[in-house]
Amino acid sequence: MRAPVISTRRSAPLALLCAVLSLSCADGGTDGTSDTTTDSDAAAAAADFLGAFDADGLVAPITEEACTLSSGVETTCWRVELKGAPSDHEVGPFCPRSIDDGPESAGIWIESGDVYDVDGAFIVGLADFYNDPEWQLYDEVTGLVNVTDSEASCSAAARPDVDPQYNNYCVECSLDYVDGGIATTVLIPKVPVPIDTPLEIRGAALVGVALNGVAFDPPAPVQAILGAHTIAAFDDCGGHVNLIAGYHYHAATGCSKEVASDDGHAARIGYALDGYAITARVNEDGEEPADLDECRGHTDAVRGYHYHVAYAGENLFVGCFHGDIAASEAGGAGPGGGGGGGGQPPVADCAPGQTSMCCGDGVCDGPETADNCAADCG
Repeated sequence: MRAPVISTRRSAPLALLCAVLSLSCADGGTDGTSDTTTDSDAAAAAADFLGAFDADGLVAPITEEACTLSSGVETTCWRVELKGAPSDHEVGPFCPRSIDDGPESAGIWIESGDVYDVDGAFIVGLADFYNDPEWQLYDEVTGLVNVTDSEASCSAAARPDVDPQYNNYCVECSLDYVDGGIATTVLIPKVPVPIDTPLEIRGAALVGVALNGVAFDPPAPVQAILGAHTIAAFDDCGGHVNLIAGYHYHAATGCSKEVASDDGHAARIGYALDGYAITARVNEDGEEPADLDECRGHTDAVRGYHYHVAYAGENLFVGCFHGDIAASEAGGAGPGGGGGGGGQPPVADCAPGQTSMCCGDGVCDGPETADNCAADCG
């Protein structure tokens, strides 16, 4: 299912690219400064950004618009409209149907830094895996696994306060329940603006965008899921579906489109909300940089500042935002690195359109944090 890797080499003159795409090509350099940046530098950065995305994963071509960052800075952002369905791989499978099913019939689970196949053997061994005899996701007589198989059961189980009747279920939802995908519009600064104190991921609408039209979401609320003895399985590409966010990624496993570097550096896989590129974890020699900061980023002479995505088992993409993000995307994001939840369905008594960003306390009063939701925010 791995998408073909393409090269970053381009043959079209940069001036022509800017003219055709109606770009403003003198907005600054990729490090957030403009004093040493030429028009051709800006044109190259713009063309590189636009050329990286798969058009089949977008609702419309990427455009520019004025935007305000969370710090109040007014700048220009890329408007990226994601289809919410991958352009380069199939979605699923997620849950096995029988305890006899092998890895090819199911997806993966993330736990304590590791990735596990959610096959039949994994389902059988959950009580020992979590040292909790309450785990029982299958019928001991028939060997059939308890799987949510309708939109109603998906809605009841794929939320922070799991409906009790779906305890001990493997939870999966279909893209058909959301008409093939939920479109998401994201504003990304055209020129990244570095900040002195990194922004935490907790509370942000999402972490970034993959090049194939799928959102990189904040860490999955694993503890809330496990509390109901449920497994909200991911497919082998690290994504799953809920009725609020549609299909989205919680891990990078190498399925989505990559743009290779000419110098052996880790391939680019997307962009964070602050405009900095997200690359694969390791380079072509299988090495991860030794100088990554708390946000999992570093600087080199070719790319400037950029991120290296975390290992899939870590339940995150980047540790924090090195740069400022559009105010409309910030949610409850604030100073200080860290993780959080996002893209979660609303709790039972939320009004339509309102969501709980945390485990859910039954009160939809905006993004929830450890300060205003201490009882159920870790």
